[in-house]
Order: sequence, then structure tokens, then C-alpha cells
Amino acid sequence: MVTLLLVFAFLLGLCFGSFANVLIYRLPERISIIKPPSHCPKCGKEIPFYCNIPLFSYIFLLGRCRFCKAKISFRYPFVEIFVGVLFWFATYNFLPQYPPSLQTILELLSLYIFLLFTTVLIFTDLEHQILPDKLTLPGIVIGLISSFWVEWTKPLDSLLGALLGALVPSILIGIYALRKIEAMGWGDVKLMAMIGAFLGWKGALLTFLIGSVLGAVVGGIYILVVTKDRRTPLPFGTFLGIASMVSLFWGEKFFDWYYGVSNWSF
Repeated sequence: MVTLLLVFAFLLGLCFGSFANVLIYRLPERISIIKPPSHCPKCGKEIPFYCNIPLFSYIFLLGRCRFCKAKISFRYPFVEIFVGVLFWFATYNFLPQYPPSLQTILELLSLYIFLLFTTVLIFTDLEHQILPDKLTLPGIVIGLISSFWVEWTKPLDSLLGALLGALVPSILIGIYALRKIEAMGWGDVKLMAMIGAFLGWKGALLTFLIGSVLGAVVGGIYILVVTKDRRTPLPFGTFLGIASMVSLFWGEKFFDWYYGVSNWSF
């Protein structure tokens, strides 16, 4: 039964990954996520339901539109698989018992929402350098509310995480503004507040640390190899989103290791 539940979590993730693609495409363009129905961006033909099955339709259609044969971006199946794996991994790591209790179901639901929102924000920032308020602001609220039943944070930690998550990048924005340098945007502030609300203040700090390292390494390589311009804008929200997932799944192990090393050192 646990195996069936994990398979169900993966298939559910594929479906939500398909919905994530809708959000990634429509939110930056300010298009309703309800109307019009799914359609080919090239020819405008409405996609029938049997051609809109997550992952399988892409494979069956060989990555092309059924009508105009235009190529479908590989991002679509990638995001679907990505969210499917995230849902499977979250269920595998955060399912303490079977059958699951009501609290466990609420925890998984909170995880799924966080992973869905973060995935959409990762790719919207990567493709458009936009972090839509329609996700970050509700995400802050949902994160604060979910802290009343999840195991990995508590209401006070969640509130401190949201405040600290917003405060740290705000201070950096102010410091760099004095030097007339745009280090990051206010969308990153709201993203960090959302991450802090879900993961608590420790998760927010670890996310910012990992995200900064990722941004420095990956961004530095990109600038050196591709543009050679230090002022090239980089999708810092993408790095923060990836870092938040690392913090979610491995943050506790990191802090256990850190406290162990600290105690040993003294």
C-alpha cells in the first residue's frame, strides 16, 4: 500500500506539473489560468484532452503540436517529471505512518503546495525574471497557517522566518542601492518571506546561504563564459527556489551536522 501511495504521489505530481506549466506560461503574460483553454501558442488550436495528458502526450506526439507540428518546449515534460519526483520524494520522506493520519495528510498537502509554488517561481524567474505576487503573497499566508500542524516548524518560527526572510534581502537591497547597484529585486524579498513562512527562520537562513553560493558559482561561470559582463541580471529567485528545496529535504541533517561539529570543536 505504501508503494501504491508513492506511485499515486508521483502521478499526482505529473498532473500538478502540467498545471505548473500553465502558471509558468500565463502568469508572466497576465493571462487567466482558466480561459482560454489550453492551446498551441503557435497555431492557436485548442488542445483536446486526450492530447493533454501529462508526459504521455508529449511522448506520443513526439514533442510536436498535433495540428501544426510545431515543436513543444522540452520544459513542459521536464517540469511535469520534476514536480512528480518532488511529490514522490516528499511523500517518501515525510510519511511517518500508514495509513496516514489527518495531520500527515495536512503536512503533505502543505508540502505539495510549497513545492508547486516554488517550482513555478523557479521557472518564471529563469525564463522571465519575474516572481509573481499571485504566488508569493498567498504562499506567505499559507506557510504561516500551515505552521500550526506541520512538524518541521512552529507558528513563532514561521513568523520569524517570514520576517527574517524579508529582512535580510531588504537590507542588501538598501546597501547596494547606496552604491547604485541593483543586487536583487523586491520579488526576491517576497519569495524569501514565503520560504521563511514555510521552513522557519533556520530554513530561511540556510536557503539564503545556499542560494547565494549557487548564484555566485553558477552566475559567475555564466558571466565569464557567456556575457563577460558583471552587471548581467541573473535569476536569483531561481537559485533561492532550488536552495529552499535543499533546505526542506536536507536542512535538518545539515544543522545536526553543524551542531555536532560545533560541540566537537569546543
